[in-house]
Amino acid sequence: MKQDLRMKRKEAVALSYDISKDLAPKVIAKGKGEVADNILEKAKEFSIPIQEDPTLVELLGQLEINETIPEELYQAIAEIFAFIYRIDKSMKDVE
Repeated sequence: MKQDLRMKRKEAVALSYDISKDLAPKVIAKGKGEVADNILEKAKEFSIPIQEDPTLVELLGQLEINETIPEELYQAIAEIFAFIYRIDKSMKDVE
């Protein structure tokens, strides 16, 4: 049986946002294949929530490292940060 060579390689993008100094979230890491695996591994190691959205990752992957996300993606990114906030809050409530 042949392996389908058209399968997309895993891709990951990491964002950062510091409300005190950033106007909007920015890309701090990105990669495909083994690099993506390393990004995801580090996120898990530091208990950073992971949101899987292949379309959004594809769009964010077009940005450069340290580039601020474009205004067109604010709504999607705001939803992800709200998701992370809810997870953080629920984890603190359990402690």
